[in-house]
Order: sequence, then structure tokens, then C-alpha cells
Amino acid sequence: MSYKIIVDSCGELTDEMKASGCFETASLEIDVHGHHIIDDETFDQAEFLKLAAASPDAPKSSCPSPERYMEGYCSDADHVYAVTLSAELSGSYNSAVLGKNLYQEEYGRKDIYVFNSRSASIGETLIALKIAECEEKGMGFEQVIETVEAYIDSQNTYFVLETLDTLRKNGRLKGVKAVMATALNIKPVMGATPEGNIHQLGQARGIKKALVKLTDEVVKGLKDPKEKILAISHCNCRKRAEYVRDMLRSKAEFKDILILDTAGISSMYAADGGIIVVV
Repeated sequence: MSYKIIVDSCGELTDEMKASGCFETASLEIDVHGHHIIDDETFDQAEFLKLAAASPDAPKSSCPSPERYMEGYCSDADHVYAVTLSAELSGSYNSAVLGKNLYQEEYGRKDIYVFNSRSASIGETLIALKIAECEEKGMGFEQVIETVEAYIDSQNTYFVLETLDTLRKNGRLKGVKAVMATALNIKPVMGATPEGNIHQLGQARGIKKALVKLTDEVVKGLKDPKEKILAISHCNCRKRAEYVRDMLRSKAEFKDILILDTAGISSMYAADGGIIVVV
């Protein structure tokens, strides 16, 4: 059976995923400092970070339209899947579901399923890879859905950012008291709840201590690491990502390790120097 996986652009695709022909990106869009940016292969992270740093206002994002998802579902593939960033953080999931309903009303039944990642960034990447793994094993459509939903249930997302300003100004920190101790260089260690909301796990003074605390939180939540991929995304800070990788690799053995630079939407929220870990 053939398959297609649509990932909204908050999820990064590896070069291998791009070359496979099985994956497609549904682009979100960003408005910053009078510039409109489409989060696709033309995204220039360095230029975006300059614009964001110069802007008095936080960047704003908009999700793909239902029509964009509907267009993606138009495929010869037997099974079509969409993976979106957390429905608690974006309208992308609802848009993908509406696009599915519109497609099925107009063209009849097709095996389409939308996964709410309850995560973001490289968490979506891992989910897309899990779907492909299940399909390559020859699983049926319903079995793929059941297996991947269980995988999402087991997934944990953690992050440390230099600043929470963009998340706060865009209303993504509901129920979280934003740390306002910039003068003390306090860095919060954040995570995703099982529902896909953001919550604070702890804090530390300085980025290095915060990254150490992040790794402690990751290890605390680890189950069967040898069966899992450790995934790290970073916004313009590869050495920082490698530092986190090395700390975690010294504490646990993983099936594989993946490091990717953030694409547009993830760069917008992570900001320069942000680190995201999903396992």
C-alpha cells in the first residue's frame, strides 16, 4: 500500500525525508516587522532572527488553511496522514481535520487521518518517522493509527529558551507564570503536558545550568531508551544541541540520535539559542 505524510511546517524534515517522496510540508506563515514570510524551503533563519530582534512587537503566525490541507490530501496514495503541532497551541490541527472533512464530502471516502502531535518541532518529525516505519512494516491503516497514537502518548517534550517573550506575547503560556527575572539570568526548563499544553518543570540560573536540569528531567521521564530516538532541535546553536546530546548519551543508550536546526515556526517560538528535546 502506498502512503503520504503531510507535516505542518512546525515540524522539521530531514534531508532523507525530503528526498523520499513520501513526505510533504504544509507551510505556516509568519508576520514580523512588516515582512510576510512563508515557512517553506525559502525560509532564511538568519534573516528572520535579525528581523525579530529589530521588531518592537512579537512575530505572529498563521496556520495552513483547510484548503491547503485538502490540496495535500489529493493524492494517489492509499493512505494519507497529517501531523500537526499541538492543537492546544495552534489552529493547524483543526484546519487539517476540516480539510479532511471537506475532501471526503467532495470526493468520497479516502483513508485520511490527522495526528495531533501534542508536541511541536522535532516531536512532529519523530511522529512522521513512526508513521513511515509502521507503513513500511506493512501495517494496515487502523493498526498504524493505533500504534502511532500510543507512540504519541509515550512521547515527552522538553525545552529551554533564552526568552519566553514570543510564547508569552502570543498567548501560548496559559496557566504558566512567565519568569520575569531577566536581571538574574533565570532560565526556565519547560515541558509539554500530556494534553499538549506548556508547563514549567523547573528553572536554573544561566543557560548551562538550565540545560543540565533539562537533561535531568529527560532522564527522569525515560522509559526503554534503547527503543527510542533522542531528537534535539536547536535555533542557531548547534554546539549547544551537541552539549545536550553528549550529556544525555552519557546517561542513557538510545536507539538513535537526531539533531536538526529549527525551521520557521519553531525558530519563531524557540528564538535564537533555543533548545528542544523530544524522546
